[in-house]
Amino acid sequence: MDNSRLKQLKKTAIDIRKDCLDMQIEAKSGHLGGAFSAVEIMTYLYFELMDIDPNNPYKEERDIFIMSKGHASLSYYSVLARRGFFPVEELATYRKINTRLQGHTHIDSIPGVECSTGSLGQGLSFGIGIGLGYKKKGIKNKIYVMLGDGEIQEGQIWEALMLNGSLQLDNVIPIIDNNKIQLGDYSSNVVGKWQLKEKLEAFNHNVIEIDGHDFNQIEKAFNNIKPNQANVIIANTVKGKGVSFMEDKIEWHSKKMNDVEYHKALEEMEREETLIDG
Repeated sequence: MDNSRLKQLKKTAIDIRKDCLDMQIEAKSGHLGGAFSAVEIMTYLYFELMDIDPNNPYKEERDIFIMSKGHASLSYYSVLARRGFFPVEELATYRKINTRLQGHTHIDSIPGVECSTGSLGQGLSFGIGIGLGYKKKGIKNKIYVMLGDGEIQEGQIWEALMLNGSLQLDNVIPIIDNNKIQLGDYSSNVVGKWQLKEKLEAFNHNVIEIDGHDFNQIEKAFNNIKPNQANVIIANTVKGKGVSFMEDKIEWHSKKMNDVEYHKALEEMEREETLIDG
């Protein structure tokens, strides 16, 4: 990836995080921690990789992204808006009465949302269904499914992984946002050291493990998807990435900012933006 493109992706990621801050402080609601950990992956997918058309969002031959961890809607809505699926100004309506931007994404709300994911654990099954349909129709596009490391404790996820490993679908790409924190604790305190990579390999997947905030590693991961084989990406990330006092803090799974925290977070992002330009 050339340096100018890398700079632009980094700046887009900062803009998305700023949107999240604005939306949460306005709505007094929303999950910042898991929204922030997923930003670089989504930025790369939507602004660099996926075959999509905001002017024709439901064209038959398109790549599809499913935000299975639907509570990370803050960053998802920002990405969709900045990619042109709906006006950026509409982000200010997040979680307000009669808004299209519900707290958990809904398939019939706005263009670009491909799956209702208010109930965790269902996105991969949904994606596999689309992947099978694409195969039967001869459509070559891919389905990317973002999963949370807390979410994948759901049994339905492992049923879906077992099926995916059996079918060896190369057009369905699960991406695990491995930020190591779930609702009320570190994931390791809930499930122990569960050797995630080895488990996924045992379910017949080619496992690609990366730093989920490094755009060069992200690009390399998607370039290394193996054909005719089930693949999964483990993106090692940081909950609350981009704001020092939120990073790797359990409470920022769902904590709401006050005005002082909002301005402090915004200042940090503006300093980071200056460093990129410098």
